[in-house]
Amino acid sequence: MVTPALFARRIEPRLAEALQDTPVVLLAGPRQAGKTTLVRQIATANGLRYLTLDDELTLLSAREDPVGMIRSLDRAVIDEIQRAPQLLLAIKKSVDEDRRPGRFLLTGSANLMALPTVADSLAGRMETLSLLPLSQSEIEGRSANWIDSVFSGQILKSVAPALGQLLVERVLRGGYPEAISRASAKRRSTWARQYLDAIIQRDVRDIAGIEKLDQLPRFLSALAQTAGLMCNYTKLGGQVGLDGKTASRYISVFEQMYLLKRVDVWARNRLNRVVKTPKLQFIDSGLLATLLDLSTEEVLQDRTRFGNVLETFVFGELLKHTTTSAGDYRLMYYRDADKYEVDVVIENAAGHLVGVEVKAAATVKQSDLRGLRKLASLAGAQFKMGILLYDGDETMPLGDGIWAAPLSTLWGQ
Repeated sequence: MVTPALFARRIEPRLAEALQDTPVVLLAGPRQAGKTTLVRQIATANGLRYLTLDDELTLLSAREDPVGMIRSLDRAVIDEIQRAPQLLLAIKKSVDEDRRPGRFLLTGSANLMALPTVADSLAGRMETLSLLPLSQSEIEGRSANWIDSVFSGQILKSVAPALGQLLVERVLRGGYPEAISRASAKRRSTWARQYLDAIIQRDVRDIAGIEKLDQLPRFLSALAQTAGLMCNYTKLGGQVGLDGKTASRYISVFEQMYLLKRVDVWARNRLNRVVKTPKLQFIDSGLLATLLDLSTEEVLQDRTRFGNVLETFVFGELLKHTTTSAGDYRLMYYRDADKYEVDVVIENAAGHLVGVEVKAAATVKQSDLRGLRKLASLAGAQFKMGILLYDGDETMPLGDGIWAAPLSTLWGQ
């Protein structure tokens, strides 16, 4: 069994840097990803006062007298700030009077930037960093960043290969510290179900003011069936009794809670991107596996349902690498009318691309490369590398800047 607190988090040096020159730093990410553990360590090391809005008295004070509460604080950590967003205006007023760096370290389990008043109130005064569930690199204690490496032309070496059943178990486990610390798949699944239930019952009501919560679990389960696919969400909403507008709003709420993410399609002309259908990816493969009721035993007998969960796992790992990378990257996907597709297209700030295709099998066929080859021909000089991640242990060149590499290079060195 693993103790959740033992993992070193790659975001910690970034947090320390931000507190050196920015008045307000927000660490955002899903509940139970490890934010509280990390900020409490920082508070103790730096002599910051620690307050959490999960405490009812603190929450009452924040809601009833936000200005008075902030006036009494200097150099403080405020945990779960989304429970009292009115504090942010009081923080803005305080920071405008005193711009010293490192005055407030906030955490939020909802994307505060999606709340209308917030983005305006702290523009230029606050830096936002993301803490997602544990990456496989953090679990293995490795510091190399896979995305930075491939953009510099290097694929990391696979030093802790996970093949076959070991890979399946890793994917279905996901990255939440509490889930990882549980001894069996059954106990992890119990935790995941209670976690999802708690988010819907409490956080969704806090953030979105949605009173009729009974439709949300069914809609989330329906979305799980379409993970990694292009989908008509209006039609999907209709299957659980939701109109298109409500379905879209619920998806936005799940995005705010860091359960899933809309992924845009890559197009050579940026203007064309806005009219294409995004696809939805869950951020944690363990939660997705629980929603799908997918077990290791089933996958070992029949891999039919494993492919989309594996793609979710890879997307989640890459998303985590973007939060700690030296470069600035965006994750997209590619699909065209002729059904050529690439699971993940990574674009850097200069417009250069790396295509990533995910394959659950241990063998690679010529047909597996058609999407990457099409992307390479479209992108031309922008195309830096194409990588087919597969359930094997050899890294091999396949011509035209395309490589086959083990999935375990994602946590390599």
